[in-house]
Amino acid sequence: MEIRPNTKVNDLLNTYPQLEEFLMKLNPKYKKLKNPILRRTVAKIATLAQVAKIGGYKTMDLVNILRKEVGQPPLDEDGEIEQEETTAAPDWISATPKAILDAKKLLDENKNPLAEANSVLKKLSPGEILLIESDFLPSPLIDTFKEKGYEVYAEDLSEDRYKVYIKKV
Repeated sequence: MEIRPNTKVNDLLNTYPQLEEFLMKLNPKYKKLKNPILRRTVAKIATLAQVAKIGGYKTMDLVNILRKEVGQPPLDEDGEIEQEETTAAPDWISATPKAILDAKKLLDENKNPLAEANSVLKKLSPGEILLIESDFLPSPLIDTFKEKGYEVYAEDLSEDRYKVYIKKV
Protein backbone atom coordinates (compact mmCIF):
# COMPACT_ATOMS: atom_id res chain seq x y z
CA MET A 1 0.00 0.00 0.00
CA GLU A 2 1.30 3.42 -0.92
CA ILE A 3 1.08 5.97 1.88
CA ARG A 4 -0.71 9.17 0.79
CA PRO A 5 -2.60 12.04 2.50
CA ASN A 6 -5.95 10.29 1.94
CA THR A 7 -4.73 6.99 3.46
CA LYS A 8 -7.03 5.89 6.28
CA VAL A 9 -5.30 5.35 9.64
CA ASN A 10 -6.84 1.91 10.03
CA ASP A 11 -5.59 0.80 6.60
CA LEU A 12 -2.13 2.21 7.36
CA LEU A 13 -1.82 0.35 10.66
CA ASN A 14 -3.22 -2.90 9.27
CA THR A 15 -0.66 -2.80 6.45
CA TYR A 16 2.24 -1.47 8.54
CA PRO A 17 1.56 -2.48 12.18
CA GLN A 18 5.04 -1.28 13.20
CA LEU A 19 3.90 2.28 12.51
CA GLU A 20 1.58 2.29 15.53
CA GLU A 21 4.50 2.40 17.96
CA PHE A 22 6.42 4.74 15.65
CA LEU A 23 3.53 7.24 15.58
CA MET A 24 3.18 7.17 19.36
CA LYS A 25 6.88 7.97 19.75
CA LEU A 26 6.61 10.65 17.07
CA ASN A 27 3.94 12.62 18.89
CA PRO A 28 2.26 12.07 22.29
CA LYS A 29 -1.11 13.04 20.78
CA TYR A 30 -1.01 9.83 18.76
CA LYS A 31 -1.02 7.64 21.88
CA LYS A 32 -4.81 7.55 21.55
CA LEU A 33 -4.28 5.03 18.77
CA LYS A 34 -3.95 2.39 21.52
CA ASN A 35 -7.60 2.95 22.49
CA PRO A 36 -9.54 0.00 21.00
CA ILE A 37 -12.76 1.99 20.61
CA LEU A 38 -10.96 4.75 18.73
CA ARG A 39 -9.27 2.15 16.52
CA ARG A 40 -12.60 0.50 15.66
CA THR A 41 -14.36 3.76 14.89
CA VAL A 42 -12.44 6.94 14.14
CA ALA A 43 -9.35 5.19 12.72
CA LYS A 44 -11.51 3.67 9.97
CA ILE A 45 -12.52 7.09 8.65
CA ALA A 46 -9.64 9.38 9.69
CA THR A 47 -7.11 10.16 6.97
CA LEU A 48 -3.45 11.02 7.42
CA ALA A 49 -4.29 14.59 6.38
CA GLN A 50 -6.60 14.80 9.42
CA VAL A 51 -4.10 13.05 11.71
CA ALA A 52 -1.39 15.51 10.62
CA LYS A 53 -3.53 18.41 11.84
CA ILE A 54 -4.08 16.71 15.19
CA GLY A 55 -0.34 16.36 15.65
CA GLY A 56 0.47 19.84 14.38
CA TYR A 57 2.23 18.63 11.22
CA LYS A 58 1.92 19.76 7.65
CA THR A 59 0.17 16.93 5.82
CA MET A 60 3.00 16.14 3.41
CA ASP A 61 5.57 16.29 6.23
CA LEU A 62 3.77 13.56 8.17
CA VAL A 63 3.10 11.52 5.04
CA ASN A 64 6.79 11.66 4.07
CA ILE A 65 7.95 10.76 7.60
CA LEU A 66 5.79 7.63 7.40
CA ARG A 67 6.82 6.87 3.82
CA LYS A 68 10.48 7.09 4.80
CA GLU A 69 9.90 4.74 7.73
CA VAL A 70 8.53 2.02 5.42
CA GLY A 71 10.99 2.63 2.56
CA GLN A 72 8.78 4.58 0.17
CA PRO A 73 10.21 7.59 -1.69
CA PRO A 74 9.01 11.05 -0.56
CA LEU A 75 6.18 12.90 -2.27
CA ASP A 76 6.30 16.55 -3.30
CA GLU A 77 3.49 18.99 -2.41
CA ASP A 78 1.51 17.83 -5.48
CA GLY A 79 1.59 14.22 -4.29
CA GLU A 80 4.09 13.14 -6.93
CA ILE A 81 7.21 11.13 -6.13
CA GLU A 82 10.09 13.54 -5.65
CA GLN A 83 12.75 13.09 -8.27
CA GLU A 84 16.20 12.57 -6.88
CA GLU A 85 19.00 14.74 -8.16
CA THR A 86 20.08 13.62 -11.57
CA THR A 87 23.46 11.99 -11.52
CA ALA A 88 25.55 11.02 -14.49
CA ALA A 89 25.29 7.37 -15.46
CA PRO A 90 28.33 5.41 -14.35
CA ASP A 91 30.54 3.95 -17.08
CA TRP A 92 29.99 0.39 -15.87
CA ILE A 93 26.34 0.31 -17.02
CA SER A 94 27.52 0.18 -20.63
CA ALA A 95 28.80 -3.37 -20.05
CA THR A 96 26.52 -6.20 -21.16
CA PRO A 97 24.42 -7.41 -18.22
CA LYS A 98 25.09 -11.00 -17.16
CA ALA A 99 21.38 -11.42 -16.30
CA ILE A 100 18.14 -9.54 -16.99
CA LEU A 101 14.96 -9.73 -14.92
CA ASP A 102 11.54 -8.35 -15.88
CA ALA A 103 9.91 -7.19 -12.62
CA LYS A 104 6.44 -6.84 -14.16
CA LYS A 105 6.56 -10.40 -15.50
CA LEU A 106 7.79 -11.72 -12.16
CA LEU A 107 4.96 -9.97 -10.31
CA ASP A 108 2.43 -11.27 -12.85
CA GLU A 109 3.76 -14.77 -12.05
CA ASN A 110 3.35 -14.07 -8.31
CA LYS A 111 7.12 -14.06 -7.83
CA ASN A 112 9.04 -11.64 -5.64
CA PRO A 113 11.45 -9.49 -7.73
CA LEU A 114 13.66 -8.85 -4.70
CA ALA A 115 14.01 -12.56 -3.94
CA GLU A 116 14.66 -13.36 -7.61
CA ALA A 117 17.28 -10.60 -7.85
CA ASN A 118 18.98 -11.87 -4.68
CA SER A 119 19.11 -15.37 -6.15
CA VAL A 120 20.64 -14.14 -9.42
CA LEU A 121 23.17 -11.87 -7.69
CA LYS A 122 24.46 -14.76 -5.56
CA LYS A 123 25.49 -16.53 -8.77
CA LEU A 124 27.26 -13.52 -10.32
CA SER A 125 30.97 -12.84 -10.04
CA PRO A 126 32.29 -9.49 -8.79
CA GLY A 127 31.99 -6.85 -11.51
CA GLU A 128 29.08 -8.58 -13.26
CA ILE A 129 25.79 -6.74 -13.70
CA LEU A 130 22.14 -7.64 -13.17
CA LEU A 131 19.62 -5.53 -15.11
CA ILE A 132 16.09 -5.26 -13.79
CA GLU A 133 13.49 -3.86 -16.18
CA SER A 134 10.29 -2.56 -14.64
CA ASP A 135 7.18 -0.49 -15.28
CA PHE A 136 7.70 1.32 -11.95
CA LEU A 137 10.69 2.61 -9.99
CA PRO A 138 11.42 -0.20 -7.48
CA SER A 139 12.75 2.11 -4.74
CA PRO A 140 12.72 -0.44 -1.88
CA LEU A 141 14.67 -2.90 -4.05
CA ILE A 142 17.17 -0.19 -5.00
CA ASP A 143 17.66 0.84 -1.36
CA THR A 144 18.05 -2.78 -0.25
CA PHE A 145 20.87 -3.46 -2.69
CA LYS A 146 22.60 -0.16 -1.95
CA GLU A 147 22.52 -1.06 1.76
CA LYS A 148 24.05 -4.45 0.92
CA GLY A 149 26.97 -2.67 -0.73
CA TYR A 150 26.12 -3.21 -4.40
CA GLU A 151 26.60 -0.42 -6.90
CA VAL A 152 23.15 0.55 -8.18
CA TYR A 153 22.03 2.90 -10.91
CA ALA A 154 18.40 3.52 -11.91
CA GLU A 155 17.49 4.84 -15.33
CA ASP A 156 14.10 6.51 -15.86
CA LEU A 157 13.31 5.88 -19.52
CA SER A 158 9.66 7.01 -19.47
CA GLU A 159 6.71 7.24 -17.10
CA ASP A 160 6.31 3.47 -17.03
CA ARG A 161 9.71 2.15 -18.09
CA TYR A 162 12.70 1.87 -15.80
CA LYS A 163 16.01 0.04 -15.87
CA VAL A 164 17.89 -0.70 -12.67
CA TYR A 165 21.51 -1.82 -13.00
CA ILE A 166 23.04 -3.68 -10.05
CA LYS A 167 26.76 -4.35 -10.08
CA LYS A 168 28.15 -7.02 -7.81
CA VAL A 169 31.25 -5.75 -6.03
